[in-house]
Amino acid sequence: MTQGSSAKALVEKQRARFETRATLPLAWRREQLQALERVARKYEAEILAALQSDLSKSPEEAYLTEVGNIYGELKDALKNVKAWMAPRKGSAPLVIQPARVWQYSDPLGVTLIISPWNYPYQLAVAPLIGALAAGCTAVVKPSELSPATSAVLARMLREAFPEDVVAVVEGGAEASRALLDERWDLIFFTGGPQVGRVVAEAAAKHLTPTVLELGGKSPCIVDKSVDLEVTARRIAWGKYVNAGQTCIAPDYVLIPPELKGRFTELVQKAVASFYGANARESRDYGRIISARHFERVSKLARDGTVAFGGERDADSRFFAPTVITDAPLSSPLMQEEIFGPLLPLVDCPSIDEAIRFVRSRPKPLALYTFSKDAAVNERVLTETSSGGAVANDVCVHFAAKGLPFGGVGESGIGGYHGQASFDAFSHRKGVVKRPFLLDMKLRYPPYAGKLDLFKRFL
Repeated sequence: MTQGSSAKALVEKQRARFETRATLPLAWRREQLQALERVARKYEAEILAALQSDLSKSPEEAYLTEVGNIYGELKDALKNVKAWMAPRKGSAPLVIQPARVWQYSDPLGVTLIISPWNYPYQLAVAPLIGALAAGCTAVVKPSELSPATSAVLARMLREAFPEDVVAVVEGGAEASRALLDERWDLIFFTGGPQVGRVVAEAAAKHLTPTVLELGGKSPCIVDKSVDLEVTARRIAWGKYVNAGQTCIAPDYVLIPPELKGRFTELVQKAVASFYGANARESRDYGRIISARHFERVSKLARDGTVAFGGERDADSRFFAPTVITDAPLSSPLMQEEIFGPLLPLVDCPSIDEAIRFVRSRPKPLALYTFSKDAAVNERVLTETSSGGAVANDVCVHFAAKGLPFGGVGESGIGGYHGQASFDAFSHRKGVVKRPFLLDMKLRYPPYAGKLDLFKRFL
């Protein structure tokens, strides 16, 4: 555990701090957010270096997809936490008048944040911002598969916070199991559905609420009317950033057969413009996180026909941007979340068939629809269900201010970002305030003769 503390000791220490009610005031919450911002800026160079070490991310990509997002979330929280904390007004029916009705936001308490390896900095710190803004304490468990980033997170958070406010636990599955055995007031987990089920089962033992940010196979639906070059370039960027290891990356493309060949050429053209003639030599193209995941992606690439790409090197964990056609729909490539730089193309002659295809499968974390016809895009958005969606682009909803980010069904439970992060770590408590004056007799027995009044006023 951390600095000699067991999981049980950590929970007890943080619960003791929370029970002092020291975390409730606005000033305390702002102080914690400011402390987090100070260490985030102090350790920025180390964070960028760690992301380069773990995932071969260039400093520019790491800032674009991780570091910059955290500064934005911190700025938003510091600006708005006072308003988020304020009671939200409701209305009272006549039968309980006079009364004032409010929603109070109570901090849930002692929370556990389990973060993944693919965006190991951003997906650890963004939930933590919500926890601190809401007045909670937190234990952060980074992924052992991104050890350099985990080590930097541990140093910076230990510098910024006492262990009874924020603690970091490094280690593998054994450390996670020990943490999950404890009783938390919220568990926030980002990862795959398989481990998500383990987390949900552990939480259920204590009736602990969860936010589960999972994944799934996020489709792109391409209509015949699109600007195919722009569509191919945007899909290629979203697919191959971080070597495809993005939970909301396009997982497959449903495309009319007559567009498939030209689309493939345009994706290849976009890849060359991004990474040069040989992506292996590009400083902007990442690597697969581990040998195990490299082998997993290699096995998936056996399904179907490689239209371009497919080059790989196990020693450096390089796997080239790849497009695959004619993969059987029952194959692992089309059944499992890819989480790598493989883009399957699926023949789909019409929007009707595309909608049926998406609806026949588990609800994805993201869905992308491309058409010049706004009515077509609107139909796709209306007739499908997904955690989030974008028309004529990919992945950009993650960065949009004011939108909750999360899944639905197998792709997740709950959402966060901005005020949604604050709400995720809060309990919305309904409160009614009444004076002693004007105590209406309508609600009291005997009720004989009052039915017409109830029908009128309730």
